[in-house]
Amino acid sequence: MLRWLCVVTVAILTPTQVPAVVFHAKDEALALAFPTADRVENKAVILTDAQKQEVEKRAHAPVESALWTVYTGWHGSELLGFAVIDTHNVRTLPEAVMVVLSPAGEVRRAEVLAFYEPPEYAPTERWAKQFDGRKLDDDLKLGGGIQGITGATLTATAMTSGVRRVLALYTVLRDAGVLAKP
Repeated sequence: MLRWLCVVTVAILTPTQVPAVVFHAKDEALALAFPTADRVENKAVILTDAQKQEVEKRAHAPVESALWTVYTGWHGSELLGFAVIDTHNVRTLPEAVMVVLSPAGEVRRAEVLAFYEPPEYAPTERWAKQFDGRKLDDDLKLGGGIQGITGATLTATAMTSGVRRVLALYTVLRDAGVLAKP
């Protein structure tokens, strides 16, 4: 009886799931993405099979959904840029990252919006700054132009793939004439 009671006590006191850390809600994130915008438009895009394959090829990362939302920031008639929220699994739990792009397709910022894995594996803001100014090229990879996170290789890999996916998505949608031009 005592052994059973100890097992029940441990089961009650041991959390079965790590609580998520939500850093920014969508509206707050978009205000960070486009601080001088007087409007932010959103456009739902459904990739064709060919577009999805092209994004995967360019990103060197899988695309799990054909449905994407692209946010476009405007100040009057001036195009400020684009933002896309990429949600992906790190290990077994999700992470949501907003990637903000200039009108020319350079990363302005990569911001973690929510992280469901243990907090000690979360990327820091300082680490995420490595993506600023980047375009989609062969140097945008771990061990190339992106340094890893000690003890959190899966996090670094997942976020780098997410940034590559958004940059590839931008290129495919730009080439298809779906995105506004500067």
